[in-house]
Amino acid sequence: MVKSLILCDCAGSQHLDVSAIEAGCGLSCSKVHTALCTTELSAVEAALSEGEVLIACQQERATFEALAEDMEVDLPGFVDLRDRAGWGEGDAGPKMAALAAEAMLPTPETPAVDVISEGVCFVIGAGEVVEPLASKLGSVLAVTALITDEAEVMPSEGFDVIRGQVRQVRGALGGFEVRIDRLQMLEPAGRGAQLWSDAKDGARSACDIVIDLTGGVPFVPAPEKREGYLRADPRDPVAVADLAFEAVQMTGTFEKPLYVQVEETLCAHSRAEQVGCSNCLEICPTGAITSAGDHVEIDPMVCAGCGACAALCPSTAITYQDPAVSFVLARMQMLARSYRKAGGAAPRLLVHDVHGAEMIRLAARFGRGLPADVIPMELQVISGFGHAEMLAGLAHGFAQVHLLLAPTTERDALDRELVLAEAIGGTGKLGLIDVTDPDALSDLLYEAEVPVPLGDPVLPMGNRRQIARLAAQALNPGGSTLPLPTGAPYGAVEVNTDSCTLCLSCVSLCPSGALIDNPDMPQLNFQEDACLQCGMCQTICPEQAITLVPQLDLSDGALSQRVLNEEEPFACVECGALFGVKSTIERVMDKLVGVNPMFATSDQAKVMQMCDDCRVEAQFHSENNPFQAAPKPRVVRTEDYFSKRKDH
Repeated sequence: MVKSLILCDCAGSQHLDVSAIEAGCGLSCSKVHTALCTTELSAVEAALSEGEVLIACQQERATFEALAEDMEVDLPGFVDLRDRAGWGEGDAGPKMAALAAEAMLPTPETPAVDVISEGVCFVIGAGEVVEPLASKLGSVLAVTALITDEAEVMPSEGFDVIRGQVRQVRGALGGFEVRIDRLQMLEPAGRGAQLWSDAKDGARSACDIVIDLTGGVPFVPAPEKREGYLRADPRDPVAVADLAFEAVQMTGTFEKPLYVQVEETLCAHSRAEQVGCSNCLEICPTGAITSAGDHVEIDPMVCAGCGACAALCPSTAITYQDPAVSFVLARMQMLARSYRKAGGAAPRLLVHDVHGAEMIRLAARFGRGLPADVIPMELQVISGFGHAEMLAGLAHGFAQVHLLLAPTTERDALDRELVLAEAIGGTGKLGLIDVTDPDALSDLLYEAEVPVPLGDPVLPMGNRRQIARLAAQALNPGGSTLPLPTGAPYGAVEVNTDSCTLCLSCVSLCPSGALIDNPDMPQLNFQEDACLQCGMCQTICPEQAITLVPQLDLSDGALSQRVLNEEEPFACVECGALFGVKSTIERVMDKLVGVNPMFATSDQAKVMQMCDDCRVEAQFHSENNPFQAAPKPRVVRTEDYFSKRKDH
């Protein structure tokens, strides 16, 4: 439990409002130090000896951690108040309080799995480039050099040499599989020119590290995100030499985070070979997601953790775990609440990654820094910050929510999610900031018009769909129905009752249970809150009677069932039991009776007007009984044996 916040104004370069900070974060603050990392280091030593503390300095974090280790006490917590708040314009007291309160939240651990790399390295490229690199690595790693040209390579004890063409590379660090065509092995015996074995296709090789020096199209998608896959321009000797250093570091046991989790029963990818949702398959930059029948599978070793799949998943079958959405919401809620407790009125949220953090530091040190009402929140990646999180930020009481993009940010999902979030939360409150100049970032934030935040903030909870709905209701009081862009994961289903025959094919394929039948009568019901707009019902409908309507109904009616189509059932002509649809049976009778030879007589046509039980009984007693078997053989008796004896 953190007991106190140790403050430092960094040689008097910032103003610290102690009363506002204490009011917002609930911690007792130390006196404001001036040189905490040098001449006043004894104050930190005294605080560490008394219990856990939070130090308002990130720049000299290593100094304070070394002190704690020397004292053999627990490491302190750290929060950067200077670059993110103190070196800006305006009253930063409420923002400092919010940042300090957020720093006290315990960070949940991300599930992980161990990856073992034994240093088996596969180097691919032209002989003149591959041979020198393989020679360097041969003394440290188990190297196989695959030569893609006709170059002569001298045999070496340090590495193996083969020749061929790579057809496919699969896997990641510690588990690569390379498929090779036209494979030739170098014959070790002989004099003069090198001898090679006959070429063979379809060879496979397993390795831990792949070094691609071909200079062509990468063998894997998003190669910069594939752990263990190293690539450089073969014409750049410095870049090639750097690969040797990187490869040597990739041996041992590593911890691979399990970024996402898949709940197969919720996945709306496919049913009965009818494809529905494929958002995650289309958005994944690394190719880690593949179809596995009715659901998708994610290779955790290939997944780079961008989170775009979780942001676009309409059914919440894919959930992000680094961190979970619940922790992101807890951080936003803590920031907004603490800011208001310290006297702030209309905070703005700036979501960023490591690149954005560096931009903020540069803007603070050499420029105007951030405005006092802009609260930064750093995430590992921001590409998974979807419409649910954006709307939750507004529902927590932020006047605006902006995402600061980095040059490497996967923004395809963000662009889609922003359009959806604006359709629900309104324009002017959300946005993507795509600038690389720290001064331009500061100017943009200082000059922006700040809308009025939500007067009565709420606390959205649950999964992403529930969070989005609760936030939307808070932002749109009155229970209205909001039109949404095409492809939105919320909406209604319209049925053309003149075309619909109530075959209920749509019900059997609906992955979320939004379409429901009635076992007591021919009826098609719909619950809008459960609809994913996956389109499987529209695809399977034989009459093309279904139309998807992207919208978000915020009224309570969306949580209950409503009838889309219903008809009068047909009564069995024998027992009176209700079955089928009356209009459908009458339509079939009109088309077949007296026309089709199988239903030429009234008795034959009458069968179609019977329920299942009566139909079976009628056919069983008919002249041409389809269930009738051959007559049973007569039982052989003693008399039959006697009658065949000659002496009887």
